[in-house]
Amino acid sequence: MIQTAIIDQIADELYRAEKEKTSVNKFVERFPKLDEALAYKVQDRLIELKCEVENTKRVGRKLGLTSKAKQEMMGVHEPSYGVLLGSMQVFEGEPISISPFIHAKVEPEIAFIFDKEVKGPSVTVADILAATAYIAPALEIIDSRFQGFSFTLPDAVADNSSSSRFMIGERFYKPDQFNLQLMGMVFRKNGEVLATGAGAAVMGHPARAIAWMANRLHKIGQSIQPGEVVLSGSLSGAATIAPGDHFSVSFDGIGSLETVFTQ
Repeated sequence: MIQTAIIDQIADELYRAEKEKTSVNKFVERFPKLDEALAYKVQDRLIELKCEVENTKRVGRKLGLTSKAKQEMMGVHEPSYGVLLGSMQVFEGEPISISPFIHAKVEPEIAFIFDKEVKGPSVTVADILAATAYIAPALEIIDSRFQGFSFTLPDAVADNSSSSRFMIGERFYKPDQFNLQLMGMVFRKNGEVLATGAGAAVMGHPARAIAWMANRLHKIGQSIQPGEVVLSGSLSGAATIAPGDHFSVSFDGIGSLETVFTQ
């Protein structure tokens, strides 16, 4: 009963923080019982709340904290995952207002679109690739609800792994045509190169991050479903957004994606 009350309270505070654009302090300091397992229950409750209030539904998942550099920067030791909702999707060619966000950042990612169920507990990179119908370039807008983007792993998990918005390229490609480990990426802000990298930046292979998630989902009786989109994790550090900023990401072989932000 006490656990249910904690779950409901944290989910409600996170939901209100997002809607009111007010950041909160780490919950682990107030709720010592908030470990990773309980945080995923908070995440589930937060998603239920969003689906109820916003009349939306789940369309996929996202990986977070997939690079060692990002884990060290945030003081965590492993990746996290979150849920993508239909209400989070934005589209190329439509300027994005930063007004709904607290302190948003943007990351370059590879999107995987599944046509088969992927169920743990022993999912491999090969299994992920075999179940993937298409890949496409993607941009994710993250926006932690925590003060100063400072959190522990349980805090981040509860906050749906800092999910906010996502954009996927409109041209899809079959993954078996590419070596995703070696696929090159260039991330630009206002025409200037911010970062370059390759798919291997995500846990050695972007599909490995998704396999990790599928195996973790098995522990709570969940799986990746046909039709779902999964963002496999950022190939570089996250970039801060200001009004007027133009971002683009281009990948070898699968094209590019760009967007502009307004006030």
